[in-house]
Formats: sequence, structure tokens, C-alpha cells
Amino acid sequence: MTTETTTQAVIEARNLDLVFQTNDGPVQALRDVNLTINKGDFVSFIGPSGCGKTTFLRVMAALEQPTGGEITVNGMTPDEARRQRAYGYVFQASGLYPWRNIARNIKLPLEIMGYTKAEREKRLNEVLELVELSGFEGKYPWQLSGGMQQRASIARALAFDADILLMDEPFGALDEIVRDHLNEQLLKLWARTNKTIGFVTHSIPEAVYLSTKIVVMSPRPGRITDVIESPLPKERPLDIRDSPEFIEIAHRVREGLRAGHGDD
Repeated sequence: MTTETTTQAVIEARNLDLVFQTNDGPVQALRDVNLTINKGDFVSFIGPSGCGKTTFLRVMAALEQPTGGEITVNGMTPDEARRQRAYGYVFQASGLYPWRNIARNIKLPLEIMGYTKAEREKRLNEVLELVELSGFEGKYPWQLSGGMQQRASIARALAFDADILLMDEPFGALDEIVRDHLNEQLLKLWARTNKTIGFVTHSIPEAVYLSTKIVVMSPRPGRITDVIESPLPKERPLDIRDSPEFIEIAHRVREGLRAGHGDD
């Protein structure tokens, strides 16, 4: 049973292309992208700015439409998966409404989806506990630190219990100490929920620390230059970053990024 769970494909991209039409002519954001993400994977996407990391995540979420190839989410098109509420999405900025307190921000998608008041309260309390924000539900976004705002944003994405969590560089604007703490919390949350996570980052240590699989992408047009299956254990204290295994994976990621630049 365990083997079946870990090898069940959740997201599959085959020969995926995406070309944007701009005033200056066509821009190829993604070219011939092939990738399988299995149930329970934590997959980080890393590459230089403009390489298509966020674009690929947005394609998974049906926020962008590919111009070639195909992609499925839970065996459906991304748009069908969106209608089935298959994923939550966490943006770079928390995107919390300043006129709604934390509780009402988190409950917003539940209100839109028509959950009952009792169910909304139940889900709210569950996700507040998951992200360690219990007791802050009456606060407004401006009363919280940047890290706490991002945790509230994650709670909102988790509120309707989607199996897939897509995260677009959610900790990029935070200082290193807060970022380390949130990385630890995110790993704990992932272990407790067994979500499938797609995570965009510019940080090599963050990608290596968090992931079961690291996808290295080239400069535009975005291609996958390496897919690294992490041998690190699921339980990862921060000091694992000093281990030879961690340093070896980080070196391979760095080499993959250099190789991608060399292909231009």
C-alpha cells in the first residue's frame, strides 16, 4: 500500500511548451518540459530569474495556458483540477485583505465555496493550529510580522484541504532567521498532512533542505537541466545542512545551474 501511495503520479508534464505573444514578438517561456510529480513529493523548482519556474507553477494551476505539449493534474486538465479544488496556491506576497482579520481572510475561500458556518469554523481552527497561529485569528494583517502573514496565507491555501499545495517563493522576502524557522515549520506541516508540494525558490540551501526532488531549470526558454532525487531523510533538523550529503546535493544543484547557463 505504501509503495502505491509514493509512486502515484499527481502532476505529469509531457513536451510542454509555452510561448507568450508580446508587443516585441513571441517569447518562449517554457520549452519541451517533461516532469512527473508523485503523491506526497515535495518538489522545488530552482533556476535564474526569468527561467519559467513561476510560469510552470502557474500552468499547473491553470493560471497560464501552455501552447504545446500536455499537462495533467490528478489525471485531469489543470482547469478541471481547479474546478475540483485539487490545489491551494500561495503567492510571493501574502495577499491578505487588510480590512479582514486573519480569521476572515482564511475563511474567505470557504465562504466562496459555500461551506456552512460550522464547517468554516472547524476548518479555521484546524489550519490555525497547523501553522501555529492559534490566538491570532482576531488580528489584522498589519498587526502581524511578515512571517506570520505568510503563515496565514498558507493557512488560507490549506483551508479547503486540497491535496496539492503550490507555493511561489513564499519566503523570498523574509530575513534568513525567519526563513529558516518557516522552512522548519513547513517540513513539519508537510509531514503531518502528506500534501504534494510544488515550491519555487531562488535559494539553493532552501531547495535542498525542503525537497524530496529538486528540479533545476535553465535560463529562458525554460528547460529542465536536472532532476535530483534527494537521499536525505524525511526528518531534517536545520543542522543537516552541514552534512556531507547536503553539501553534495547543493553542489550538484549549483553545477546544474551553471550547465544551464552554458547551454545558451
